[in-house]
Amino acid sequence: MTAAQHILEKLGIAQTNFGAYGDCWIRDEGGALVSVNPTTNLPLARVIQATPAAYDAVVRRAQMTFLEWRERPAPKRGELIRDLGNLLREMKEPLGDLVSLEMGKIRAEGHGEVQEMIDICDFAVGLSRQLYGLTMHSERPAHRMYEQWHPLGPIGVITSFNFPVAVWSWNAAIAAVCGDTIVWKPSPLTPLCAIAVQHLCNRVAADHNAVGVFNLVIGSNETIGEAMLADRRLPLIAFTGSTKTGRHVAQRVAERLGRTILELGGNNAIIVHEDADLDLAVRAIVFGAIGTAGQRCTTTRRLIVHRAIREALVERLCQAYAQAHQRIGDPLAEGTLVGPLAAPRLVEAFLAAIAQAKAEGGRVRIGGRLRPDLGPNFVEPTIIEMPWQTPIVREETFAPILYVIEYDTLERAIALNNEVSQGLSSAIFTNSLRASERFLSAAGSDCGIANVNIGTSGAEIGGAFGGEKDTGGGRESGSDAWKGYMRRQTCTINYSSELPLAQGIQFG
Repeated sequence: MTAAQHILEKLGIAQTNFGAYGDCWIRDEGGALVSVNPTTNLPLARVIQATPAAYDAVVRRAQMTFLEWRERPAPKRGELIRDLGNLLREMKEPLGDLVSLEMGKIRAEGHGEVQEMIDICDFAVGLSRQLYGLTMHSERPAHRMYEQWHPLGPIGVITSFNFPVAVWSWNAAIAAVCGDTIVWKPSPLTPLCAIAVQHLCNRVAADHNAVGVFNLVIGSNETIGEAMLADRRLPLIAFTGSTKTGRHVAQRVAERLGRTILELGGNNAIIVHEDADLDLAVRAIVFGAIGTAGQRCTTTRRLIVHRAIREALVERLCQAYAQAHQRIGDPLAEGTLVGPLAAPRLVEAFLAAIAQAKAEGGRVRIGGRLRPDLGPNFVEPTIIEMPWQTPIVREETFAPILYVIEYDTLERAIALNNEVSQGLSSAIFTNSLRASERFLSAAGSDCGIANVNIGTSGAEIGGAFGGEKDTGGGRESGSDAWKGYMRRQTCTINYSSELPLAQGIQFG
């Protein structure tokens, strides 16, 4: 038995798997989807995709379960998520290995992604006792006014390949304690990760009489994805993916006046001020730029560095990159720092971006090559010095390419940070209180995440995650992001024998 087969067996993945689950696995007759190992481009297993009929059955089951689940006390709902978190602790190693096997991120990051699932489950369990509303003073005598939050309904969750399990958990754990049921459509690149998670969900749901809370539909964007966008039975669609697709999602869901939570593209910058601790900055830049082979939405893609320290910083980065180039390889192998890109189309985008950067006056300082000796989807992390923020720099390329731009004043650096259309994550490295506070002020970074002396990637689950502008404006995970999964109700109670009207209106 190969290492890959051993991982699949531990997680209940067969050579052929059904891709739709409501209260059971639906034995469907949809087309086959082959999951491919990006390290080798060899098949791992097949998934029979959901047909429209199977999709309808899954959503109907989610609707039926919601009618009971919404009335179960929130702390009781939290017990389901507590046990899911505990099961994830038990299965962290094989599930993390599957993330590395099917998506291509290195083993430490695959296991870290499962840890993120565990962390959000812990957060959600506490949240289940804190779904609070406000009490407001009424202007009318003997009246009480307050707000409360109710479950929203079955929600659709559409996730991307780069975090094939963690992003689902951000939505599912929070939505479940809020009283919603979940219909999940994963990326076609990582269907096995979704099936493995569904198997785990089924185990804990059975223990809590909660079958139908977690549901799965694996299928094409054209068939299943479009059905979800148009489906009025799903009052909320939480979508993670490209800005282009996110615009389509927003338009289609808005046509039926549904809600969306959009987590879209990022073109994240680190500003390195002239007084920065370069040792600290280098470590953060390298992880931010080459972690997950540049395929995080929070990947550091732009380095905005003060003219006085540009060459010294770039030289240090080139030395670090040269060492990282020696540790490209199998993501499950010990010592690997950079795995493959997740699909051949991403390799093509990597090459096209480098060619365009050169045409726009860029100078490749290190990297820029394919590594066919290691496998079909391996590339070298790349640093390109740019004369200015050219069109290719303003685009998000899902690959390990870092563009370097220099600046003279902090105001110019902040302007460079903000002048791209995306607004997810940002950071500044500085020992200046004034510079850091300016960066964090209303006149500073326009991103949803702004950091000082840490990089752009690796966000904790306790804060709300998301960004502005073309990043979509959605928030998931921590803080009060839970409100996106519930409906607000304002209540006024008259406990007097009179009927005064608001605004002092006299009627009749």
